[in-house]
Amino acid sequence: MTPRPESSGSHPEQPAERRSAEPPAPARKKTSAKKSAAASSAAKAVTRKTTAAKAAAAAAKKSAGKKDAEKKASEKKASEKKAADKKAGAKKTRAGKAPDAKAPAGTTAVPETAPPPQPLPPDMEIAVSPAVDAADRERLLSGTHHAPHSVLGAHPVPGGVVFRVFRPYARAVTVVSGGVTVELHDDGDGFFSGLLPLREVPAYRLLVTYESAVQETEDAYRFLPTLGELDLHLIAEGRHEELWTVLGAHPMTHQGVAGTRFTVWAPNARGVRVAGGFNFWDGTGFPLRSLGSTGVWELFVPGIGDGELYKFEITRPDGSKTLRADPMARRTEVPPATSSIVTSSAYEWGDARWLERRAEVPAHRAPLSVYEVHLPSWRPGLTYRQLADQLPAYVKDLGFTHVELMPVAEHPFGGSWGYQVTGFYAPTARLGTPDDFRYLVDALHRAGIGVIMDWVPAHFPRDEWALAEFDGRPLYEHEDPLRAAHPDWGTLEFDFGRREVRNFLVANALYWCEEFHIDGLRVDAVASMLYLDYSREPGQWTPNEHGGRENLDAVAFLQEMNATVYRRVPGVVTIAEESTAWDGVTRATHHKGPSGFGGLGFGLKWNMGWMHDSLAYMSHDPVHRRHHHHEMTFSMVYAYSENYVLPISHDEVVHGKRSLVSKMPGDWWQQRANLRAYLGFMWAHPGKQLLFMGQEFAQGAEWSEAHGPDWWLLDPHYGAEADHRGVRDLVRDLNTVYGHTPALWRCDTEPSGFRWVTGDAAEDNVFAFLRYDADGSPLLAVSHFAPVVRHDYRIGVPDDVPAWHEAVNTDAGRYGGGDVVHPDPVKPEPQGRHGFPASVRLTLPPLATVWLRPA
Repeated sequence: MTPRPESSGSHPEQPAERRSAEPPAPARKKTSAKKSAAASSAAKAVTRKTTAAKAAAAAAKKSAGKKDAEKKASEKKASEKKAADKKAGAKKTRAGKAPDAKAPAGTTAVPETAPPPQPLPPDMEIAVSPAVDAADRERLLSGTHHAPHSVLGAHPVPGGVVFRVFRPYARAVTVVSGGVTVELHDDGDGFFSGLLPLREVPAYRLLVTYESAVQETEDAYRFLPTLGELDLHLIAEGRHEELWTVLGAHPMTHQGVAGTRFTVWAPNARGVRVAGGFNFWDGTGFPLRSLGSTGVWELFVPGIGDGELYKFEITRPDGSKTLRADPMARRTEVPPATSSIVTSSAYEWGDARWLERRAEVPAHRAPLSVYEVHLPSWRPGLTYRQLADQLPAYVKDLGFTHVELMPVAEHPFGGSWGYQVTGFYAPTARLGTPDDFRYLVDALHRAGIGVIMDWVPAHFPRDEWALAEFDGRPLYEHEDPLRAAHPDWGTLEFDFGRREVRNFLVANALYWCEEFHIDGLRVDAVASMLYLDYSREPGQWTPNEHGGRENLDAVAFLQEMNATVYRRVPGVVTIAEESTAWDGVTRATHHKGPSGFGGLGFGLKWNMGWMHDSLAYMSHDPVHRRHHHHEMTFSMVYAYSENYVLPISHDEVVHGKRSLVSKMPGDWWQQRANLRAYLGFMWAHPGKQLLFMGQEFAQGAEWSEAHGPDWWLLDPHYGAEADHRGVRDLVRDLNTVYGHTPALWRCDTEPSGFRWVTGDAAEDNVFAFLRYDADGSPLLAVSHFAPVVRHDYRIGVPDDVPAWHEAVNTDAGRYGGGDVVHPDPVKPEPQGRHGFPASVRLTLPPLATVWLRPA
């Protein structure tokens, strides 16, 4: 991006009187002038009447009689005396400001030693009226002016420089330049104007007098646009990959002045104004200018910075007004308050080594064990910085490689868990500031923990202060109501076919990765984006141009997002929550599959089929499991069609679905044994794994965002504490062995990394398979889902491993099991079994999974 070079000159837009001659304006009150001693001898008067009578008198000046000349001389003397009196009064007002005067941050007084503005020759003819004309006046008052900078501010005109200021509720406005102060004429309705006989626009400030305060400030309407032509071109093309740097509110120094640039995309608006705490939430005097066909509106407001509250007041096409939060706000108020907040980051990162290392191995060939966390309820009441003191240490102790944070983008309703987003560029203010969130991510990285964030580009809520019909017409949502309304959640779907909307979302993905060092994006509700008929009945959807049900716009968006993220941010992984059999979710975008579509370009995909099937199997009483044996083996039919994550997420332990341990049949001992055996099976199965918080210690209650995990179950004073601690100890050991055993993760996406030993022992409820590293090093996993001990159970094995050592046994006593373990190495016998030349005889514990590695 190449922003427009800064300049200290006036804005190139000129008022109409600069471009064409105007008839003389009606007579009006004479503007009073306050001149310094240095300028008084050069400038005899600040303003002159421009009535037709005066023009005629000027034309006949040489033939005027002596009586008229004497009269004019008397009037001139009285005017000079009046101006001198006003000058003294003005200087007194400036020196004695009311004690409650509010001076904006970053403003400084103009030095009295600055050179005075150079006046025009006294006989220069003045041909224009300084007042705002009726049409511009009406548009400014009604909030429908698209070019306020062409009217307000200082502009060269025939006869000098005209100053126009729009400050509702002001009692007086004075121009201060060098040692000269000039009070502008009060034109009513908050408009002030004056014509100074100057050769060029001077450096100046405004002294604005209110009923109980005097404010000295820069004039917001003297500045050039803050966006360059390249930025505007990229915005118009929908290809500005750093959109967050040009839209929204940005503290900056512009033309040597500190302030904040406000920019917003609202192409259907008749006018846009900014309102906030700095103008007492009345944006009347702060209209933005339209930057051409881009639909972008912009205003640089001097003197305000970090911490200011603001919203955009938009005049809709029908003339009505709506007050909206900034779609690009990078900080917000704490809900239920809805204002945006001006912010900038001063955070200094300490995770350079982590960022350098994360791109060394792609995610699908690296160990990836994910702990899913809902930050507001993990330890209720903790801030981002307080979480940074506890969460990294806890996750590291349990051996997880990553955390996945349920949506942290700002959302108005906590009960949505963050999945109905209104502030796509703002971490939720419930837990602190954006820099506080950076601190948490940094702390996790320094502990060696990657950070995946849930990202929600599928839909947004209908709140009237947010994105819905943002500028009076469908903008972020599709203009077709059938395409806009999400049938399941009462929300609105994004219009993925509009280039500016795609740009908003693609840049948002980059924003989290680049500004907050996020290591992965788990993309929510991908299936709802891909299908036009998703949750819709016949007649409620329209086929695509080929007559199909695929949402071609959403496909193009997801391909663009993935390609852009992988190009710009090495080491980041994108993960699709996609619940159908869409072809090529994790295939490269430039590779077409049987369906004719290129891949979507994700790095990983949630294996929703495995989750549903395996939990269904585990929910059956063991005596019936032999009839459902295929539910545990079917996943291997398609295991290598995509790069998979095995998710036991928050969705499976809430709203009547029961917690993971409560899904298991039997008494309390059997429930825990089933859970431990299931976790062992899950960690050994091809694919990465994800476990939701609370399930690592067998919480019995469903999760609730109101109180989070039941940490009291781990209190040593609680009688059953050992039962819950034992499950957590197992999770720690599973992660530890997993991380040190490449056979369990290096070839997750390659068929050569897996081989069934026995997948058809339905009568025994036994599953056995081998996992292989790239060099052929194996791990043997045996799961037994019956509540009996099976002695001398023969399992086929390769004959090139001299002995096997038990690495994990979920029935170990320290986990709360029956302690049916194998402390000594197990040697294979030359008796073939299950298609292998050798076999081992094992004692299978009840409801347990056993891992064996070469001794």
